[in-house]
Amino acid sequence: MRGEPSYVWRAGQERRLRMILAGTDGRESGVILDDGCGVGEYMTRFAEHTPRIYGLEFDPDHVSSASKLGHKIVHGAGEHLPFSDERFDLVLSHEVLEHVEDDRAALEEIVRVLCTPKSGSLGGGRLILFVPNRGYPFETHGIYLRGRYHFGNIPLVNYLPRRFRDRLAPHVRVYSRGDLERLFHGLPIKIVHTTRIFGAYDNIIARWPRVGKLLRTLLQALEATPLRFFGLSHFWVIERI
Repeated sequence: MRGEPSYVWRAGQERRLRMILAGTDGRESGVILDDGCGVGEYMTRFAEHTPRIYGLEFDPDHVSSASKLGHKIVHGAGEHLPFSDERFDLVLSHEVLEHVEDDRAALEEIVRVLCTPKSGSLGGGRLILFVPNRGYPFETHGIYLRGRYHFGNIPLVNYLPRRFRDRLAPHVRVYSRGDLERLFHGLPIKIVHTTRIFGAYDNIIARWPRVGKLLRTLLQALEATPLRFFGLSHFWVIERI
């Protein structure tokens, strides 16, 4: 269930970075884990705020690429974080949870390594979480049909009953709000903020600048309305208690 990271820093990543920093409440100056760091794009930006930034990455090639940038990277899986309890003030999980083998186990591990209010100098550690929204009209990771993979944004797949949807896209999950609430149920956390967001549509803008920019403006404006239900991703801020 491997995913591909962001290789180029563009407007979409910059916007998400601003959202991340707005949700940290000062924790960006603490000890940070980028859980599923890819090639280290977000780590590079976090390093402007703290030298205490660590990354975990499953793909050995990505570990090598990020390490060449001088980042502290550990090769491993999200279900088995090689860090001590209550180690981090902030954990970023950016479009990663949908790719792990066991998403509940991965969340339990994140919560385990977050500081409690007593152990953290900045209060309870926070998780910044982005995951795909089931309400988005397109499956952005492609599908498998008759044994063959079909790349692209496939419409309406995520609206199918779960058993049919998962046959077409067994390599990636999507989440409703209820799915996420069930995943977090029983963990020592509180929900600080939740919303759904649309993308920045950088690829469309690169090909058709005027159309793409208009599309981005219109869709991102919907985030302030109930129509954010159809957004590309969930954005959640979670705090350890």
